[in-house]
Amino acid sequence: MLLTLLGASGGAVYSILTTPKYQATTALFISVRTSGDSTTGELVQGNTFAQGKVKSYAVVAQSPRVLEPVIEDLNLDVSAKALAAQVSTSSPLDTTVLEITVSDGDPVMAANISNAVAASFSNVVVNQLEAPTGGQPSLVTIEPIEPAMVPEVPYLPNTRVNLVLGFLVGLALGLGAAILRHVLDTRIHGPQEVQVVTEAPVLGGIGFDPEAKKRPLIVHADPRSSRAESFRALRTNLQFVQLDSGPRVFVVTSSVPGEGKTTTTANLAIALAETGARVAVVDGDLRRPALADYMGLEGAVGLTDVLIGRADLKDVLQKWGRNDLFVLPAGRIPPNPSELLGSAGMAKVIAELGKTFNFVLIDAPPLLPVTDAAVLSKFTTGAIVIVAAGRTKRTELAAALRSFEHIESKVLGVVLTMLPTKGPDSYGYGNYYGGYSDVDTSKPQLKA
Repeated sequence: MLLTLLGASGGAVYSILTTPKYQATTALFISVRTSGDSTTGELVQGNTFAQGKVKSYAVVAQSPRVLEPVIEDLNLDVSAKALAAQVSTSSPLDTTVLEITVSDGDPVMAANISNAVAASFSNVVVNQLEAPTGGQPSLVTIEPIEPAMVPEVPYLPNTRVNLVLGFLVGLALGLGAAILRHVLDTRIHGPQEVQVVTEAPVLGGIGFDPEAKKRPLIVHADPRSSRAESFRALRTNLQFVQLDSGPRVFVVTSSVPGEGKTTTTANLAIALAETGARVAVVDGDLRRPALADYMGLEGAVGLTDVLIGRADLKDVLQKWGRNDLFVLPAGRIPPNPSELLGSAGMAKVIAELGKTFNFVLIDAPPLLPVTDAAVLSKFTTGAIVIVAAGRTKRTELAAALRSFEHIESKVLGVVLTMLPTKGPDSYGYGNYYGGYSDVDTSKPQLKA
């Protein structure tokens, strides 16, 4: 649209900046004189001769021999070559009519030059070029049939043509740019691009919220919002994953930082707890922990202390809200996160949580910068990969998923975040807008 508007505007600007040009045309009839008792054949022969001559006369009309007298008569300050560039000639097909057209910035001058060129041309042809020897009159006659008139409107610029041409050029450039951008754009915008990279199902879609940083726990802060309903839809789909008996322990990770994995993990945990399930959410990001801050909890003591034997698991689990939701913060940042997360102690912690809780969600670091999430997935049911729509590239997601190829774990599904709420890339989750909600909001919501 922008390039189309620029093209049309360019056509308008070109029309404004172009110096107006006017055209005036003189039409001359050329014939060959015959005697009064000429036969039909002689008349046809004379007409054919005149038609053949017209092609040569069109060149003569632009010659210096014709134009120099015009320059002298009108006191023009131009050369014959420059004046010839202003003069054009034409002849309608199968006629002996010669049209002499002159263009000039002055409409009056255009008409005067056209008439002057016609008069000079007639004199040169009749009295010089076609004059017979012996002083006999020329057999060629040239008569003006339509003298040049002063034009009222310029022929240049043609504003309508310039606008249409500018519009079409801008439209073509805009379509070309849009197609090129689409072809070169490797970012994931919706489920279709995800399906190109992996066969893992899309478990849900979370719409983009510019206020997400101010209200990260949207399921708790605004339970009737469409975004909160998106997390409940994700919860419903997750309940159909891994239906076999056994603990439901999931690693939540992403390809690169900033895709919303911690926010998704926290809100999904709250949504699961709303159903009456016992839920534990673990901050497994021992490099840049953020879960405790999101949940409004003290995170000085946590998973790191349990893994090094400085604290018991039951002592560092913190209850959150009124439901059976417990949070295990990361604790202090260790110098060897990968070793701790891949240790037998971590396997023991996950096994113990799996026996105690219906759902265990582990917020893990992104896959591409570090291998922590892949290491953790060995001890869990599987991984849930968060993908930010419009940010994550297909190559990044493919490289992240390759981290699981040599590990006895699998990708259970993909969750799209930051989806546009309108347009072709919007997703069909969370369209209730304050309608149905399985949270009793008539009662005040407890804070952590």
